[in-house]
Amino acid sequence: MKRLVYFETIIVLIFLAGCVNEKDQNSTDVLSKEWSQIEKSGEGQTVHLFMWGGDEGINKYFDDYVIPELKDRYAINLERHPMDTADFIAKLQTEKQAGKTKGTMDIIWINGESFRKAKQNELLLGDFATKLPNLKNYIGIEEPFVKFDTGTAIEGEEAPWGKVQFTFIYDEARVKNPPQSFKELIEWVKANPNRFTYPNVKDFTGNAFIRQLMYSVAKDPGMISGEFNESWINGNGQKVWNKLNEMKPYLWRNGETHPDSLAQLDKMYANGQVDFTMGFNEKRIKSLIKDGVFPPSTKTLVFDSGSIGNTHYLSIPFNSSNPAAAMTAINFMLSPEAQMKKMEPHMWGEGSVLNQEKLTNEQLRRFKKIWGRSIVPSDAVLSDLDTEYADWIKENWENEVVKN
Repeated sequence: MKRLVYFETIIVLIFLAGCVNEKDQNSTDVLSKEWSQIEKSGEGQTVHLFMWGGDEGINKYFDDYVIPELKDRYAINLERHPMDTADFIAKLQTEKQAGKTKGTMDIIWINGESFRKAKQNELLLGDFATKLPNLKNYIGIEEPFVKFDTGTAIEGEEAPWGKVQFTFIYDEARVKNPPQSFKELIEWVKANPNRFTYPNVKDFTGNAFIRQLMYSVAKDPGMISGEFNESWINGNGQKVWNKLNEMKPYLWRNGETHPDSLAQLDKMYANGQVDFTMGFNEKRIKSLIKDGVFPPSTKTLVFDSGSIGNTHYLSIPFNSSNPAAAMTAINFMLSPEAQMKKMEPHMWGEGSVLNQEKLTNEQLRRFKKIWGRSIVPSDAVLSDLDTEYADWIKENWENEVVKN
């Protein structure tokens, strides 16, 4: 009897091991299928998208357009889960360590530092992006932002989804002669104490503000626009802190505290506490003005020397429960129709990743009608910096500026 129980136990264990292997294979096996098979496999599935949820225009784009379109076109149910990037990356790491092969996330919105961390820790599905027809047909796999994300080789593990440009946002009724450079901004801040601030550098926008400042310190943008240049930091890093400390006494609350997030800075601007806010996406003010959040006199500003451009991406976790449906959903979001809808100011008002040369004349005409010019941000776009610069800022800002 004991012998029989022993063999039955062995059989059960072999069966369970086979099930685990099958799950492991199912999550990556989708990458070997033809696109028609992938779309077919995704029909009727539910996709869980984890993303930042702090912008009503972005949420509206998903709730009013993407979700119903995916349902109608592919019978895919997309559920949006608002969560900060750091939180869902940590959640993925926990699932990886626990050996969870069937996860809770199917699509994640990432870029830059979060992508580097996810890739280094093998938290992503693999090379899915180069299989997407809309990436190949309307963007092109040779585009620099398809191959690299702020210094990290992408290798198909995320798909570019949107392009934005860093801009300052100001109230024209209170700022009659807006600064055109960082030098002029510092002069304006000194002449108008307590009317300007920037978010804590742990916030993506606050960190970008200092990365933008770094370009004003660099005489040659090429010195910092590529891989992390430690020798440049050693020779010029103190100049960056000096400029910030020159502004500090004249900032909101004398620079003793900073908004925790862009959302908080936006609220301060909307309430008239400061005269500037900032951020990526130069078109976002249209919906905020229309909704009565920002005053009608709100304008955007890009410095004469240009401003940092940023590409953000969608990716699929290593343990997605429905990778085929996730790929289908991402491919749809790269389509001209979805990219065009995303550009509409009343929806999101964000720049497109599509290559103008790959569009039909009619598609291009419609894009330009919505955007008012080229379908991508300004030509005065500076490359976003390697993620190691963002790390350097986070590691040193508090000691060099806050506690100085």
